[in-house]
Amino acid sequence: MKRKRGGGTASQLLMILLVVIIIFPLYFMTVNSFKTHEEYVNNMIGVPRTFTLQNYVEAFQGKPFGQWFFNSLILTLAAALVTGAIALLAGYAFAKMKFKGRELLFGMIVPLMSVPPVAMIIPQFRIIKIMGLVNTRVSVILIYVGIMLPMTVYLMRNFMKTVPDSLLDAAKIDGCNSRKALLFIMVPLSVPALITSSLVNIVWVWNELLISLVFLQKESLRTLMVGITLFKGRFTLNIPVIMAGLVIATVPIVVIYIFAQKYLVEGMLAGSVKE
Repeated sequence: MKRKRGGGTASQLLMILLVVIIIFPLYFMTVNSFKTHEEYVNNMIGVPRTFTLQNYVEAFQGKPFGQWFFNSLILTLAAALVTGAIALLAGYAFAKMKFKGRELLFGMIVPLMSVPPVAMIIPQFRIIKIMGLVNTRVSVILIYVGIMLPMTVYLMRNFMKTVPDSLLDAAKIDGCNSRKALLFIMVPLSVPALITSSLVNIVWVWNELLISLVFLQKESLRTLMVGITLFKGRFTLNIPVIMAGLVIATVPIVVIYIFAQKYLVEGMLAGSVKE
């Protein structure tokens, strides 16, 4: 019993330590975004004596922060929606439809999950340049969708495999074709898995830097992450302004996680138990 209690205490202490390690950067970033530069130099870790919003004002005045935020929002939502829609159809086809070469095609998709995006940046740029899509949002959305599709299709297919075929057979007896079975049976059942995969994709696109930096070279098309990277060069000596920009970039993802955590847990557990 003593060993068990000791092991439990050690696990709790380890978890507390991990939480502190994860939370501290967020705390450091947030509290310093409300400090003046002088107070930051004298007190980097403590809570600010007088809260100021001047750093946020300077963040928006110094650069087209609103435009960068809008660009990131458009790219993130468009890429996540297109990826989710294609993955839903592909997952249904791979899981429930029988056609020649199904397993071979799916087997070709799976290895694509292991290809790092940086390894494809040069051929992608050459193709996008030939198509005349450099410095357009469409080029970045296409690349994001191509990178995210393999993993999303894999997740959706594996989830749909757990849905009993008897449900689809009963729907066919009632007169449902494949399209209606997808819309009225598979889509409602796949909502947790779809939200989970979309949440992962949204976070990745929102934080992505390399592709948007290479393909969106105009300042009016820059994303928030690229903008903050260049923004740092101008305000290197004024760290609180940089912290304010990072807080603005972090808040949307935190809010999404808070409101979608229920579906995130359901999606992670979906298909884990086979009846």
